[in-house]
Amino acid sequence: MRHGDKQRKFNMPKSQRRALFANLTNALLTHEQISTTLPRAKELRSFAEGMITFAKKGDLNSRRLAMAFLRNEEVVAKLFSSLAERYKDRKGGYTRVLKSGFRYGDCAPMAIIELVDRDLNAKGSKDLARVAAEKAALAEMEAQNSAPVEAEAPKAEKKAPKAKKTTKSTEEKAEPKTRKPRKKVEE
Repeated sequence: MRHGDKQRKFNMPKSQRRALFANLTNALLTHEQISTTLPRAKELRSFAEGMITFAKKGDLNSRRLAMAFLRNEEVVAKLFSSLAERYKDRKGGYTRVLKSGFRYGDCAPMAIIELVDRDLNAKGSKDLARVAAEKAALAEMEAQNSAPVEAEAPKAEKKAPKAKKTTKSTEEKAEPKTRKPRKKVEE
């Protein structure tokens, strides 16, 4: 009989499968487009669309159910604010799966899963903001360090370099070690 064959098992226990799809759903809702294997993308559709349906309801119980599955407050906030508004008139079909060839190495069929009517700037927006902040911080540090370095340069000249201390142990280490000959064992 074919009982319990509706979902793919992916050769892993239920807890691992749930964690995998929670993380994939987080990534999809954050970046609005991700690349994964074709069977995972097809299975991910039901999880992502279920979360968007929770967001469209908008009540407290739906928010708690989404939070229990996703475990990420930022993603849940985005889901219930911007994504719920975007898909309020759409009656399902929030995701699109596009086949993208085969993975080099194991020849697994790959796919890109994305949200329909996605925000093109959402993918990598955190990375772009982080890189811009790092560049600004680096430029600020260089500006601060350039002025004090010129003032500290005369101080460095006043200090005399310390002489290296030689000890007996370093002199002994310099001599090559000689091996004692082995004693012959008489039989």
